[in-house]
Amino acid sequence: MIQPKKIPSMKGPSKALKKERSFDLLLPALVSGCDARGDSFKEKTKLSKISSQEAVIRIKNKVLLGTKLDLSLNIPQTLILENNLNLTISGKVSSASMDSIKKEQQLISLQLDKIFKIYPISKSE
Repeated sequence: MIQPKKIPSMKGPSKALKKERSFDLLLPALVSGCDARGDSFKEKTKLSKISSQEAVIRIKNKVLLGTKLDLSLNIPQTLILENNLNLTISGKVSSASMDSIKKEQQLISLQLDKIFKIYPISKSE
């Protein structure tokens, strides 16, 4: 009787390769959208973490999963950047939980849209 050979399976890239690089940044951000009651809001906060697909923020306004939020981030001038920049990006709430550190806030993960706007901030602003 012929024994079948074991063929190694192709599982694709490992989790280590799939994992996207994210950055822990505390940049000032303005978040706008609609809260859980359907009322529009604007709230100043700080960005906690960002990657090309996800952003994490803390906000006081309660929002529902799937809610579209807009983020406006001020990126400071550096040795490489000649001007301060403003990055405007949108995304849908993919997770929302009560923040264990700041009890009155929600920890929000946004699944970011692929379209964004970035422009210099004039020094007079």
